[in-house]
Amino acid sequence: MDMTEIRQFNIEELLSKLKETRKEHMDLRFKKASMQLSDTTQIKKIKKDIARLETRLTELRFLKGDNDDASK
Repeated sequence: MDMTEIRQFNIEELLSKLKETRKEHMDLRFKKASMQLSDTTQIKKIKKDIARLETRLTELRFLKGDNDDASK
């Protein structure tokens, strides 16, 4: 997933995609721990996708003016 795809999502879609991607990351970690994961680069790709999704969420929150988290 690249940023051009992510920029087309609204906040609700981003949140659901982020939740789904985090679950997939957890599943991959469990597979790695139980030696069932053959391609360990998937974990790195998923982590980058999570970072991209969180970055876009932050961008949208600042554009919307909902930056209460930044002051904490």
